[in-house]
Amino acid sequence: MRLRTKYILFVVILHLVALVLTYFIFNKDKIWFIVSEVFVIISIVIAIQLYRQLIQPLKTLMQGVEAIKDRDFNVKFLSTGKHEIDQLTDVYNQMMDELRTERTRQEQQHFFLEKLIFTSPTGIIILDYDDNVQQINPKALQIIGSEAVQVLNYPIDKLTHPLFKQVKRLRSGETVVIKPDGINTYKLQKSHFIDRGFSRHFIMIEDLTAEIVAAEKNVYGKVIRMMAHEVNNTVGPVNSIIQSALKTDQLWEGHQFNTLKDALQVAVDRNQNLNFFMRNFAELVKLPAANKQPVDLHQLVSSVSKLMGIKAKDREIKFDFQFADGSFKIMADEQQIEQVLINIVKNAIEAIDKNGTITFKTTPDKKSLVISDTGSGISAEQTANLFSPFFSTKKDGQGIGLTLVREILVNHGFDFSLKTITFKKTNFIILFT
Repeated sequence: MRLRTKYILFVVILHLVALVLTYFIFNKDKIWFIVSEVFVIISIVIAIQLYRQLIQPLKTLMQGVEAIKDRDFNVKFLSTGKHEIDQLTDVYNQMMDELRTERTRQEQQHFFLEKLIFTSPTGIIILDYDDNVQQINPKALQIIGSEAVQVLNYPIDKLTHPLFKQVKRLRSGETVVIKPDGINTYKLQKSHFIDRGFSRHFIMIEDLTAEIVAAEKNVYGKVIRMMAHEVNNTVGPVNSIIQSALKTDQLWEGHQFNTLKDALQVAVDRNQNLNFFMRNFAELVKLPAANKQPVDLHQLVSSVSKLMGIKAKDREIKFDFQFADGSFKIMADEQQIEQVLINIVKNAIEAIDKNGTITFKTTPDKKSLVISDTGSGISAEQTANLFSPFFSTKKDGQGIGLTLVREILVNHGFDFSLKTITFKKTNFIILFT
């Protein structure tokens, strides 16, 4: 029962009792009866006035409570001139001012945090209490190559991207650097924060590819320049001396030194091979800026396939062309992209070794070229190092082919990937966007 109801009930009962008592007085003395009635009426008037004075603060308080329920912190009350009510009004107004200030501050902080997350160059994924993806920023979506609807509200354990597989193994506070596709390098950090008394996790994904590539290039550039300098300083004079000796007939007159002359010629040839070996490395360091011009990709692929056709035919490897209708124009440095395609096709031929198929498929609306081979495929261990300088899966490989491919495609701003999709199917995908 409400306080107001209790008060009214008490006053009604009290005055009913007073009226009954005056009825008995009426039978004895009419004058006292009249006096009693006057006092009862005065009491009723006073009770009504007190009721109004007591209920008004309660009404004011209830109005304030309703405003707080509605989160309307702009409602304030004016002074009434009554001490008790004015005290309540002052306290309420101060409280509303504090709440309004705090809400404004929190809204500004929340807006700033949302803006910071949205524009951050670091991928950020925020999970709810059950480790479902509650929020993900554009950079993280770009890194995983997905749309928001494909990720939001899904459990982190159900997402199949390689980065999420690594995230599952991380504990809060741990950091790891991974290279899931052999091309891009990412730093993953998992941490947590307290929200309403419970722990929630968030993941930060930092793309280190550009920094790693620049550091690698700086290191292997210095190494290659040093090696080239030493090799040239040695090979040049040695070859000059040997060739001079071979051309001096007086040294060989009357003597049977054919075996020695052959050995010296072999030494010259090996030195030339060493020079060629070093020139291949030097291409990584001296790669010029891309001179982009309109290029018909279909014609370029056809030209490269003719160039590599003899080698493929010797190994009973067929070329399958699945070109889209019409021409496929891209903006690129034709010579450099030709070098890229030669390296890709050469690797595909060597991966197949004998009797297989290399497929060229273009999709103009996606601006993509897919080169598939039926070779032995790439293992998970090899994937992480494919594009690393000097790494090769072949015994006599120099480890510069895919590194050169990476340098050219990165300089052009083309996205690419190399992975084994299924058994006997490995795709090299280039996106010309």
